[in-house]
Order: sequence, then structure tokens, then C-alpha cells
Amino acid sequence: MAASSAPLAFSASASALSARLRLAAPAASCAATTRRRRPVVVRAKIREIFMPALSSTMTEGKIVSWAAAEGDRVAKGDAVVVVESDKADMDVETFYDGIVAVVLVPAGESAPVGAPIALLAESEEDVALAVAQAQALSSGQPQQEAPALSDAAASPPPPAAPVAAAPAPVAAGTKGVATPQAKKLAKQHRVDLAKVTGTGQFGRITPADVEAAAGIQPKPKVAPTPAAAAPVAAASSVRAVPQAAVLPPVPGATVVPFTAMQAAVSKNMVESLSVPAFRVGYPILTDKLDALYEKVKPKGVTMTVLLAKAAAMALAQHPVVNASCRDGTSFTYNSSINIAVAVSIDGGLITPVLEQADKLDIYLLSQKWKELVKKARAKQLQPNEYNSGTFTLSNLGMFGVDRFDAILPPGQGAIMAVGASKSTVAADKDGFFSVKSKMMVNVTADHRIVYGADLAAFLQTFAKIIEDPESLTL
Repeated sequence: MAASSAPLAFSASASALSARLRLAAPAASCAATTRRRRPVVVRAKIREIFMPALSSTMTEGKIVSWAAAEGDRVAKGDAVVVVESDKADMDVETFYDGIVAVVLVPAGESAPVGAPIALLAESEEDVALAVAQAQALSSGQPQQEAPALSDAAASPPPPAAPVAAAPAPVAAGTKGVATPQAKKLAKQHRVDLAKVTGTGQFGRITPADVEAAAGIQPKPKVAPTPAAAAPVAAASSVRAVPQAAVLPPVPGATVVPFTAMQAAVSKNMVESLSVPAFRVGYPILTDKLDALYEKVKPKGVTMTVLLAKAAAMALAQHPVVNASCRDGTSFTYNSSINIAVAVSIDGGLITPVLEQADKLDIYLLSQKWKELVKKARAKQLQPNEYNSGTFTLSNLGMFGVDRFDAILPPGQGAIMAVGASKSTVAADKDGFFSVKSKMMVNVTADHRIVYGADLAAFLQTFAKIIEDPESLTL
């Protein structure tokens, strides 16, 4: 008790002394407070606009166009750039108000996901400070702190958003800023970009500038022959998508690199080869379905929607076909039935998703489908609108294809390929012959989780719904 009472007595006496000092010498206290107070330092705020991940498979994006130019003032939520991902072209919005100080990645060039593509300054005064930071990033040197506004400004700055920089006046453009390829070459050849004078537009440092600084003689510009040009392009595609071997070039052929979407399709198709898939075909009579389609067609319902609805209803009774195997050791049963439908668009293929297809009627599904197709052709689909599918439907019947096999998409358990409905002679249960319309449906499935009996039972249920389609209108 004695030991613990001493601090209490000291605290009380110290408080009393402090109170007396405050009452006796308020002026001295204020002076001391003034001496201790440090000036408030307002630091520049320069933020990076990053290359976003627009899909789960996206590793880099290509700048299609900039909606905001250097020097433009933008507000939070404004679309500043259009980015081409492996699935779609999407507007990228800014999360902050400010001025676009510099564009680090111009239109037509690509950058990895997470890399800075532009710098946003809070005010015109901050744009000038962004220049030095951008040059530091370009040269690969650590960023220097902003110039001190007072002696006290040397204190560590408060936590802030990642900062990079760009030229202040618009006329200065990108002076001192290097292109991504120039940065790569500078790192390889150990060239200090801060000492390199750029010859590109607005002073941008180009790969040629780096090579000149490194003493590398420019190669003579000789038009490559087709035999020489083809391996280069082929090697580029090999890096993007692993392949077993590089085929020899074809004399006189023209090599066209994949777009981001085509590269993604190629990558997914190669990945699907690692899945032990099997295929089952099933003939289905479509006379009643065709009659229903003629009734609902004037209301905007398409055959694709009817097939998607029928597939969703069948999947509800056979959840294992709607499942997937993601780790090679377990089943993943999906709580939702989301039908992805393959759509051919200019320059590629995409699969817009009809979410909760088993719970929506055919009229709501048709409205949703029209919206998805319109956005898909404009390359404006959001990620959840094309990567949330649990089962895929591919219909080539409108082209007269009677049957085909589809490749299983990664992350799904099955895909259905639907051919055209053809007139054929069929016998009924009493043995009488008549002409019926029949289509062939082929399903490709992941044999790790879906077995032959599972797929046969699913196709029987699907056939019953198609051959007696009144339940589709409920």
C-alpha cells in the first residue's frame, strides 16, 4: 500500500503545481505553447490512376482511348479512359477529383494490371511537383520528398495514396517520361533515364533513346521477308499461350497478332485440354417447341432464350451437372444456375450470362438477353455479366449446323452444343411413321465430377421439357 500511494501523492502534487503555474503565468504558458507549436504543412496530393483488373483472367490491358487529356480537370466518378481487357472495352472511372497531370501510357499501348497509367494532381500547383516524381519513376530511382514549405516540413509525411508524376504544363506533355519498353531496356542496359533526353512526342523517352544512350547501334531498317517475320509473331503468341511447338512459317502468309480477347480465348481453350472431358449426344423432337416459339416470337422471345430456360430447369433437377471441379479434389456445387450463352462478336467470342435463369420467366429472360447482347457487341459488358456462368449453351442451329461438339470452358462442369432442327421420319410408340422435326444436342462434361449416367439423366430431363414445353411459360 505504501509503495502504491507514493505515485498517487506525486500525481496529485504535480497536478496542483501545474494548476498553479497555469494560473500564475498564463502569458508564459502561451509563449511556451507557441514555441512548441509547429507550422501546419499542406503537402501536395498526387495520385496514380492504375490499370484495373477488369476480369479474373486479365493480366494486362490496352488503352483504347483517353476521355480526359493532360490538363483536364475531372471529378470523382468521371470516365477518364477506355481500357480493352481480355473480354471487353470498359470505361475506367477516377475515384478522386483533380487534374490529369500526365498520361503515362498513351492510347494504343498496354500496361500490366496494377501499373500506373496516369497521374492525377489535386490542384494546378501540385502538377509541377508531379513532374519530378514522374521522372523519378521513369528512371527507376526512389521518389524524392516534395520541397519543404518550412523548416518543419522535413518531418515524415502522413500516409497518402501512392504517388507518381507528370509534366506540369500541358505543353510540356510527357517530357522526361519513358515508355514502358524504354523502361525495360533501361533496366536491362543499366541506363539512368534521368540523363536521357527524349526525342518522342512532347519529349517522351523512347526505346531508341535508351539504346542510343547505351551505345547500341541502331539496326538497319530492312523489310523482313515473310519467312523472317512469321517466327517473330509466332514467338509472341507462344509467350502468351504455351504451345507444344512452333510451326514453320507459310511462305506468303500474313501474320496478325491476337487481340486481347482472342488471346484470352486461346488461353482458355488450351487450359481446357487438361480436363478429362467426355461427350454425349441426344436426339430431341422439337415440333411442340417450334410451335411455342411461333407464339412467343412476336413478344420478343428468341429460341436461344427458350433453350436456356429449358437447360436451367433441367439443371435444377440435376445439380451435379451445374457443379464444377476447381481444385481436382472436390465438387463445387453452385447455389445459382447461371446460363452462359456463346455469342460471336467482331474479333472474338464472349459468353454473356443469364443469371438465375431458372427463376425468371421467358419474357424477363428475353429482355435481359437483348440487353446483354447489345452490350456484348459494343464491348461494354461488366465482369459479372460474362464470368459468372455455371453452365454454357452454344447454339449453331440458326446457321443450319446439325451437330457439333463444344469445348468445355475452364471452371465449368458442362457445355451444351445445340444443332439445327431437321425434318426426319420417326416412328411413334404405336409403330406409325410420320415426319417430325428433330435436333441433336451434344453435351461435353468434366468426367471428374459428371459421370455418364448423370449426363444421360440430365439429357432425358432436358428432352422432356423440350418435347412438352408448356412448363417453359409458367
